[in-house]
Amino acid sequence: MVDSDLSKLPQATVAPRRGIRLSPVWIIPILAAVVAIGVAVERILNEGPTITIVFRSAEGIEAGKTFLKYKDVNIGQVTAVRLSEDYDKVVVTAKIAKSASGLMVEDARFWVVRPRFALTGISGLSTLLSGNYIGFEAGKSAKSKRTFAGLEIPPIVTGGVPGRQFILNASDLGSLGTGSPIYFRRLPVGQVVAYDLAPDGKAVELKVFINSPYDKYVHPGTRFWNASGVDVSFTANGLDVRTESMAALIAGGLAFDTPDYLPDTESAAPNAMFTLYSDRATATKVPDTIRRQFVLNFGESVRGLSVGAPVTFFGLTVGEVTAVGLTFDPATLNLNPRVNIAIFPERLVAHLSTKDQPMGQAWEKSEEKRKTLLTRLVEERGMRAQLKSGSLLTGQLYVALRYFPSAPKAKVDWSSQEPELPTVESLLPDLEQKLPSIIAKLDKLPLEEIGANLKDDLATLNETLKEAKKVMANVDAELVPELKSTLEDARKMIASADRVMKSADATLVGPNAPMQQELRDTLQEVTRAVRSLRVLTDYLERHPEALLRGKTEPKGGRN
Repeated sequence: MVDSDLSKLPQATVAPRRGIRLSPVWIIPILAAVVAIGVAVERILNEGPTITIVFRSAEGIEAGKTFLKYKDVNIGQVTAVRLSEDYDKVVVTAKIAKSASGLMVEDARFWVVRPRFALTGISGLSTLLSGNYIGFEAGKSAKSKRTFAGLEIPPIVTGGVPGRQFILNASDLGSLGTGSPIYFRRLPVGQVVAYDLAPDGKAVELKVFINSPYDKYVHPGTRFWNASGVDVSFTANGLDVRTESMAALIAGGLAFDTPDYLPDTESAAPNAMFTLYSDRATATKVPDTIRRQFVLNFGESVRGLSVGAPVTFFGLTVGEVTAVGLTFDPATLNLNPRVNIAIFPERLVAHLSTKDQPMGQAWEKSEEKRKTLLTRLVEERGMRAQLKSGSLLTGQLYVALRYFPSAPKAKVDWSSQEPELPTVESLLPDLEQKLPSIIAKLDKLPLEEIGANLKDDLATLNETLKEAKKVMANVDAELVPELKSTLEDARKMIASADRVMKSADATLVGPNAPMQQELRDTLQEVTRAVRSLRVLTDYLERHPEALLRGKTEPKGGRN
């Protein structure tokens, strides 16, 4: 029953599948997905690289606010700031623009630009308003890189500045530092960009950058010297004070020049090494190719004499002190001061006149002629070495070579490698010995009594001046009016006489007046008397015995 009932039920038939219909509702989501995919692809294609920069601290750096700038153009932005795994440094992640992706190479440099105040100047003031940013300097490498070590100190000179870098070797850094100026003929032409100890630790190496076009004046023979502070010297014209600039005075500085005695050659190559001298005089000193060592034995203190002190010949520098020590005599157990000096014949020849130059050049070329000359100066002229005071303020001494004709005879032993030159005692010990006696005599002077007498004399002089003032006052009050009255009477008398002379009758003073006639007669008598007196005088000159014997009659009667 059940089976027959099931057979009567309708049977299912398989119909072919129809095509999928797209509902209009799905068009908008599909289009949105396509646009999103396109934007993502475009962003991926146009997005620059992500780099990391490691700094010691994150001062002034904030994610989403701090930008990376190159030539004042934004080339990226900081996206994250985190500590390193060892918590010692800060790792900064930055997104770089696609247009600047080619700049991310091995030798690229990054640093934080913030306000910096130093003796050499002020930088980064613009960040007070805009905020700190990360500065960038492009490298020259062709190999790309994504992780960099940031600089703690901004570079003084960037790669875009034309010029050349050189290396200076100095005994110590002194007052120099990064950014210290460099001068050429007192023009600022460069800066100190870096410094560090030399590999052996015995010197300091400074990297300096000379801007173009001044870098062409740096030659292989150029001399660099420390121009820091003030150079003070006393000359015949007075006090001479020199400094390169106020910046060099405060923060230190360098200067360079090529001495005149060195020929101008091609410019020095980049990174060439030079010696840094302590001052201009040392740097530009003419090198001495010929030098002769001598020994001086003094019997007095050499306190104040230092290595480098000049050796002069009549005030002209011809050498220098090379060592100061002691000489021990085992026989007498005496220790005496010993001074080693070097004499440079070229300096002596340089002081000669033009006509004496040929003879001086002959001394330079011949060792025998130099020995002969020095021997004659010592033995015949009495040349000796003597300690002299270079400054009463500092107490510095120097060695002076002078003639002492009355000095005991001496000779030069040329068999020794360092011949000994004879010396004479200076005047300084005598002055030191006499100074106590002079002071003792000054102490014995009755200075208080002299002062009291001087005070009394001054008081007496003051009273005398007061009396003189009173006398002058009496003169002004009494004598001056009387003198004026007397002068007035004299003036009136002279006026009256003048009127009498003018009113005299012409008969009294005319050419035929009796007074004139009498005056002429008187003058004639005076003339005759003078003539007789002349005759008498002539006679007495011929016959002076007439004063005793009287006038004798000439033989043959009267003339």
